[in-house]
Amino acid sequence: MPARRNLHRLASIAGLALAAIASLHEQAAAFPHVVQPGETLAQIAERTYGRVEMEQFLVAENGLDAGGGIPIVPGMRLEIPALGHRRAVAGDTWEGLARELLGNERRSDVLSAANGSMPWLSPADGQELIIPYNLRYVAGPNDSLLTIAYRFLGQRDKAWMLDGYNRKKGAAIQRGEVVLVPITELGLTAAGKAEAAAAGAMVRAEGLGQSREAQRRAEAELPTLAGDLRSGRYVDAIARGNRMLGYGDLTKPQLAAIQQRLTEAYVALDAPGLAETACAAWREADPAAVLDPIELSPKILRACTSAAMPRARPTSAPEVSAPPPRSLLRRDGGR
Repeated sequence: MPARRNLHRLASIAGLALAAIASLHEQAAAFPHVVQPGETLAQIAERTYGRVEMEQFLVAENGLDAGGGIPIVPGMRLEIPALGHRRAVAGDTWEGLARELLGNERRSDVLSAANGSMPWLSPADGQELIIPYNLRYVAGPNDSLLTIAYRFLGQRDKAWMLDGYNRKKGAAIQRGEVVLVPITELGLTAAGKAEAAAAGAMVRAEGLGQSREAQRRAEAELPTLAGDLRSGRYVDAIARGNRMLGYGDLTKPQLAAIQQRLTEAYVALDAPGLAETACAAWREADPAAVLDPIELSPKILRACTSAAMPRARPTSAPEVSAPPPRSLLRRDGGR
């Protein structure tokens, strides 16, 4: 009986800690997990992320290091951090997305860096973006931005990033202060994705991860596709380009680049119909594309011009009326 009361007391303390942490979350991409008998945090981390050391994220996320440490017990509800995803559209900026998704436009440097870009550039139309997880860590008595950066990001010199992200302006971290740590390395295993899906969190967590992988593969292969054309390997270029189109949801610039290369390859192989189709898809993905007669061959321009022209509908032959009688022609002609 005393042991059972202790378990209930621990569960109650953990519940209060979870409530305090949850109240700090706005739109976090996390999903719940109910602790099973005999389960440990290390086991949960390994099953969910594939790495035992990710246990520390579960500890911080759920406030399990409060008050000297709170052990998990069967039936306890844990929040499992996961990445968010967002598909960029034309007109998006890193500042606007950071304001909407991370709470402040000044966090655009972190958001753009997580997606391999720079704050002064714009995300590509259709690009699938990683949204860092805002881990909220409650600072302990011996914590500083240096120790927090090393613990969660693996590098002490990222303390300057945490300073700007939390708008500290060089001020020291106080005990009990909540520090936001943007986490980008939270990829889920197959088991983790299945649990997220069962919890209805796939849209916010890993639901669009396949598109991002497809975009990365396409981006890495675009130089090879261009190399095929430069080397005259037109058949290889067509095979490669069509295979890349099958990777998944690519960005508009990627689609335009692939279709442009396909247009060039089809023209080189004297396949005007396929070239017209590819050029139409190229112009659809990039309506602002300029058909420069200096850079493009006359055959490519001809294919793209034909693709832009609506095809004439077949019409029936015009009805030919019978000529008037000769007497009427003579009479009319005599008037």
